[in-house]
Amino acid sequence: MPTPKPPTPKLTKAQKQRRQVPSPPQIFELLKFKTPVLNATTRRLQGALTIADLRMIAKRRTPKAAFDYTDGAAEQELSLARARQAFEDVEFNPGILRGMSDVDTSSTILGGPSAMPFAIAPTGFTRLMQTQGELAGASAAGAAGIPFTLSTLGTTSIENVKAANPDGRNWFQLYVMRDREISYDLVKRAAAAGFDTLQFTVDTPVAGARLRDKRNGFSIPPALTVGTIINAIPRPWWWWDFLTTPKLEFASLSTTGGTVGELLNAAMDPTISLDDLDVIRGIWPGKLVIKGVQTVEDSKKLADLGVDGVILSNHGGRQLDRAPIPFHLLPAVVREVGKDVEIGVDTGIMSGADIVASIALGAKFTMIGRAYLYGLMAGGRRGVDRTIEILSTELVRTMTLLGTASLAELEPKHVTQLERLTPRA
Repeated sequence: MPTPKPPTPKLTKAQKQRRQVPSPPQIFELLKFKTPVLNATTRRLQGALTIADLRMIAKRRTPKAAFDYTDGAAEQELSLARARQAFEDVEFNPGILRGMSDVDTSSTILGGPSAMPFAIAPTGFTRLMQTQGELAGASAAGAAGIPFTLSTLGTTSIENVKAANPDGRNWFQLYVMRDREISYDLVKRAAAAGFDTLQFTVDTPVAGARLRDKRNGFSIPPALTVGTIINAIPRPWWWWDFLTTPKLEFASLSTTGGTVGELLNAAMDPTISLDDLDVIRGIWPGKLVIKGVQTVEDSKKLADLGVDGVILSNHGGRQLDRAPIPFHLLPAVVREVGKDVEIGVDTGIMSGADIVASIALGAKFTMIGRAYLYGLMAGGRRGVDRTIEILSTELVRTMTLLGTASLAELEPKHVTQLERLTPRA
């Protein structure tokens, strides 16, 4: 015989849920309507919660050739993918019960103040991404209290960047050209305009093989072909902005015809050497940083030569594919020369957490390139503001969750670099 089920216990009157018919005021109290945002740019940017969100907006709003120039890298794009993977392969080690109330993200970088431990990196042909270009980047950086870097291949003059960011910190990134006098003149102009730091870039003797640009037929200025016209149809605002704003003005090049690779190869000089560093040092009165350092040995050599800083960078993966991962290189360089020079790092940074990890492992500052351009393409100056806001929010939140009240409290113990790519013995 089956065992009989025990009777279901009856609820007492006190245990029963009391029900009532909701009154209209109760219902209306629960209904909370958001005020509609009528401005389309504001609405887009408010919906972007991460740099990846800004990237998606940028991709929708920008012609393929211009977006791919920003988004792409060299050859198989392995260097860029590995750099981003390195940041994803970080494990944080938080402390608890620290009694924190505020987080201080301010720092002194290369002799000057910065509200946060990152600067806007130099980017070429920036007004092709969105017509406000470097003016948007420089003014947003000034408002946020962080440095802005103008590229030799920027599309706004040194003097106009200074006018857009008159009270903030402006840095200049230098390529040594075949015609040395062009480079020397740029250095002198940057010094005269009050730029305080020079980034001497050493990883571009020739242009990398940026295959997306070749496949898209990307040229300066953009060429109107059947493909670009078809691609422009859903993005008429970009072409309207491009055609109705002043002609592109480069910081150095007097000619702008040809592909990006052709322009770079025509301008750059693979014979640059330490002799050029000596000449530049003699001209430049401010802080001198070498950008594009990719080995411990070169870091030690430069420290011995007395430079003020080195930036570990593989040019955003846009030069030598399979180049070293800057974030992986960071601990060894800090160990060897961290007491002698200030160390910056770029390539692959897409969040405030990436910045925190870099500072914890000994970097003095980081550089954001693509993250800034995604914001620019998504919404001009306001898009750059949103990029900085997102990174700042992530920076503060990550530091708070780690239990660190200031950048000085970030240490290697807070970060574990998980291994994915390890050299074979």
